[in-house]
Amino acid sequence: MLKRINLEHILFLDIETVPEKERFELLDEEKKELWEQKSQYQRKDEYTPEEFYDRAGIWAEFGKIVCISVGYFNFRGDLRTFRTTSYYGDEAKLLKAFKNLLDTHFNAPKYLLCGHNAKEFDFPYIARRMIINRIELPYKLNLFGKKPWEVPHLDTMELWKFGDYKHFTSLKLLANILGIPSPKQDIDGSMVRQVYYEEKDIDRIVTYCELDVVTTAQVFLRLRGEELLHDEEIKKV
Repeated sequence: MLKRINLEHILFLDIETVPEKERFELLDEEKKELWEQKSQYQRKDEYTPEEFYDRAGIWAEFGKIVCISVGYFNFRGDLRTFRTTSYYGDEAKLLKAFKNLLDTHFNAPKYLLCGHNAKEFDFPYIARRMIINRIELPYKLNLFGKKPWEVPHLDTMELWKFGDYKHFTSLKLLANILGIPSPKQDIDGSMVRQVYYEEKDIDRIVTYCELDVVTTAQVFLRLRGEELLHDEEIKKV
């Protein structure tokens, strides 16, 4: 079935998120209480709500998106390229720009969105943050009333599960076992908050996010049994 999908009809994506505020004490009192309730199960008694706040970026209700990177294949005869671009900075602006991309270029039924663990994280996170920012959901993220086979989403982690719903495999591990060269990354997901708030280096985050998009595309190619992208085929636009 994967072989039947036209690679040019897939938009690969990844997002990077951080806590809504730089520090716990910057939240108002009601939000602090709500954070304490929301995080209680995960942190148990090991951390105070304040100590656990570094991880707030994983929840759309307490975090925000600082970067959305996308990538797509383009074929001209025998020439194959994979083009990447990113939207970053002010959340409302980047969400509107991403929505415009979907509405303008990837709105037709033939187009699919693809990410790693995206059905559990990226897709719902983007949709929730759009609603919070009072942005109308684009067709590709509006799942209300859609039947499962009508949802235009692909997930490389789900494809790797082969029906095993208990299985979780990180993108880094999947790339390793599939023989995909590991991109040279100077940060990982646990460092994004620090790089954003303390180092204020959004360019490092963008680079990291785009490399994950490329790796997701490489995993998809490997799952299809196709040749991996070479460095010269990857273009930043």
